[in-house]
Amino acid sequence: MTLWVDADACPVVIREILLRAAERTGVELVLVANRPPQVPQRRNVRTIAVGGGIDSADDEIVARVEEGDLVITADIPLAHEAIEKGATVLNPRGERYTSANIRARLMMRDFLDTLRASGIQSGGPPPLSQTERRQFANHLDRYLAGIGRGQ
Repeated sequence: MTLWVDADACPVVIREILLRAAERTGVELVLVANRPPQVPQRRNVRTIAVGGGIDSADDEIVARVEEGDLVITADIPLAHEAIEKGATVLNPRGERYTSANIRARLMMRDFLDTLRASGIQSGGPPPLSQTERRQFANHLDRYLAGIGRGQ
């Protein structure tokens, strides 16, 4: 089981939570980005730099993710592809993407893209709240605790 992180847009506080979890559990953590993020040297933590290209990190994760892995991303198309390969997907705000909710997220994303293309500014997401950080950490802990039980 591997934790795959879409590291280009992953908030630093979430990356720190992931690093602590990897250190505590020994699970493999792989951060994929256009430029390698600065992380402490640990035997179970790797970085993969994919170079330029807007979806290069996403494509690398999709190529490598396997059933039973966990993907951390806010990118809806990446989440959709990872779910189709049997991975679990959690966004940095602590929301789990599933086969039951990902299609609605894709439709909303496409709708917002259409609005932006027509000149309507929808703004970005609000800053990550303390509640969302706790929610992320709690979901991650539950997922990691479930590994030994075949969850």
